[in-house]
Amino acid sequence: MEYRFITIEGCIGAGKTTLTQKLAQDFNGRLILEQFEDNPFLPLFYADPVRHAFPVELYFMAERFQQLKALHSEPDIFKSFTVSDFLFQKSLIFAMNNLKDAEAKLYRNLFDIINPNLPRPDIILYLYAPVDKLLSNIRKRGRDYEKNIQPEYLQSIQQAYMDHFKYLTNARIVILDTADLDFTSSKEDYQKVISILNEKHNVGITYL
Repeated sequence: MEYRFITIEGCIGAGKTTLTQKLAQDFNGRLILEQFEDNPFLPLFYADPVRHAFPVELYFMAERFQQLKALHSEPDIFKSFTVSDFLFQKSLIFAMNNLKDAEAKLYRNLFDIINPNLPRPDIILYLYAPVDKLLSNIRKRGRDYEKNIQPEYLQSIQQAYMDHFKYLTNARIVILDTADLDFTSSKEDYQKVISILNEKHNVGITYL
């Protein structure tokens, strides 16, 4: 692969975990997956977002920190590159969308303490998908606690990503429109993604 540390990002239901797993398996990559199912607050959050937003986001930030910190403390010399299905800034993106006032300020303070100490991906591939496709993917995977996710919430998260990327001036970000792509079933579409990740991209945002 062209890059040593690749992050695949996207809104809920974009297919980032599936793509991350395929890349790691096919190209001998070190795999870092978000452990969302371990978060005991997640089902509670979807049932009552206002009450449980802070603990769910705090738990996610702590888990993501531990996973990315291990890149320095536990190197794997047998893997040719690293690929993850989350960006650490995802913690801030979701928190600022879900938290209010004092909790948002506290969370931001904690994030700013932790963030500078973590490794940065060489490239971020964001899988941009229309909300109806996200909802279809969410229904297909059938997680009970996700069944009541509203399209407005998905739209707000996706827009929050787009807004946040504008501030990552030193990052290499590729935003790929996946409306007509199926990299899970189509070898041609999967090869297209691989080709994109093997191109030299400039720092900044590239839209494809």
